[in-house]
Amino acid sequence: MRVVVTGAHGKVGRATVRALLREGHHVTAVDLTPPVHERPLPGDPDYLQADLTDAGQAFFAVRHAEAVVHAAAIPDPVSNPPQVVFGNNLMGVFNVLEAAIAAGVRRFVNVSSETVPGFFFAERPFLPAYAPVDEAHPIAPQDPYALAKHFGEQLMDAAVRRSAIRCISIRPSWVQHEGNYERNLGPVVRDPAELGAGLGSYVDVDDLADAIVLACASELPGHEVFYIAAPDNAGGHDFAAMVRAAHGDAIELRELPRQDCSGISCAKARRLLGWTPKRSWRDYLGADGRRLL
Repeated sequence: MRVVVTGAHGKVGRATVRALLREGHHVTAVDLTPPVHERPLPGDPDYLQADLTDAGQAFFAVRHAEAVVHAAAIPDPVSNPPQVVFGNNLMGVFNVLEAAIAAGVRRFVNVSSETVPGFFFAERPFLPAYAPVDEAHPIAPQDPYALAKHFGEQLMDAAVRRSAIRCISIRPSWVQHEGNYERNLGPVVRDPAELGAGLGSYVDVDDLADAIVLACASELPGHEVFYIAAPDNAGGHDFAAMVRAAHGDAIELRELPRQDCSGISCAKARRLLGWTPKRSWRDYLGADGRRLL
């Protein structure tokens, strides 16, 4: 397929471009990074610089696409003023989706976020109602990042009601790659008390990219939302004991698929997308949370 990947120079975008090219797709990478006028190397994707908050640029970017992966976004609510985060992230997905509908794009893969339920960056903190968290969990976002991602998913709902496009929203857990496993997950491996809002969940960027490739090829109708996370928690700790030690009985523990399970359930992605994660923190870190040589 002819696939446009927005945010192609970000952590998720780069891995997604690589995975799509491996599968033989023709990829146009889109980002804000200025292009470099050099002879392309074999296998390089096409590249287009575009500001997707501008509707005209968004329409130009996807005009020939058969599938769109929208990964472009400011990645958190804490490093920019709230109006910048909300405006950029919401108008970006709105413009690209509108352009995709107008161009007759068959499949739209929206990179949403695990933060949508709201308990990650809440100004008035609260806990998940139950764990492992799944797609049916109540949604109550407070911060501009989660709100924009939530509204993005609602835009997908509206799109399939008014057009023939098929949409999939991917909610990745905390995305890791070889270079940041020790920095991000090392403390959790060493001390389960560091489990965080995601309850120890994470996902390898290449496993996430595999899920996005499957979503591009999927024939699922309508709009489906999928969490994507590794099956185990960082550190391989006893999940029930870890949650009870941190939160007592404040979180309902539902049926656990394994003793060291993730705080996020990906059963739906396995069932409907056929996604199988292949990578783990154990590939990069020892039991002490230090990088393996």
